[in-house]
Amino acid sequence: MTHVLFVEDDDVIREATTLALERDGFEVTAMPDGLSGLESFRADRPDIALLDVMVPGMDGVSLCRRIRDESTVPVIMLSARADSIDVVLGLEAGADDYVTKPFDGSVLVARIRAVLRRFGHAGNNTEPADDDTTERGTLTFGDLEVDTEGMEVRKSGAPVALTPTEMRLLLEFSSAPNTVLSRDRLLERVWDYDWGGDTRVVDVHVQRLRTKIGQDRIETVRGFGYKLKG
Repeated sequence: MTHVLFVEDDDVIREATTLALERDGFEVTAMPDGLSGLESFRADRPDIALLDVMVPGMDGVSLCRRIRDESTVPVIMLSARADSIDVVLGLEAGADDYVTKPFDGSVLVARIRAVLRRFGHAGNNTEPADDDTTERGTLTFGDLEVDTEGMEVRKSGAPVALTPTEMRLLLEFSSAPNTVLSRDRLLERVWDYDWGGDTRVVDVHVQRLRTKIGQDRIETVRGFGYKLKG
């Protein structure tokens, strides 16, 4: 059973969402604030974390950063506003996705399952899907080496630590170097979105990836998308 850590200070939302997730077969640990959420994360090591942005004690963005310092477990941020600041702050803190409140329970479950599908049940599987066209072996792009079997990345010989989402994004770029990949394709292939989505998720993760592998390694092609320089 997939274990979900859910941090939400609104009693009604916390209880209703917990019941909805349990009905769909998830085990849920619900906490009302960031500090208790961090304690629960460290004690229970859940498979996925749902964090509301505005919670007392420690806000959701700060909690996401603390979790990301210790683990690559997938994180979905929940925000009461579709405000770009909330979205970007959460993603920059290391969140893999976000959902805007009020949300339909079925939508939240679909997003959780999409994250779990691409990471594996335990949230740490970065293996490509069976139909992935990524070339096997070690690929070299200048001073960047991508081991697609060992799931390791090195820059100038030094290891680069990537989250599962960042690794999948780099694998997608590596499968088609010097080819422009649209944001919609990246959403579909990396985030497993069959229904479209907010391209800010792609933009922020590309920027996070650039800070780790080199700002000039991934080129922006205005109006079209991004490409990895071979």
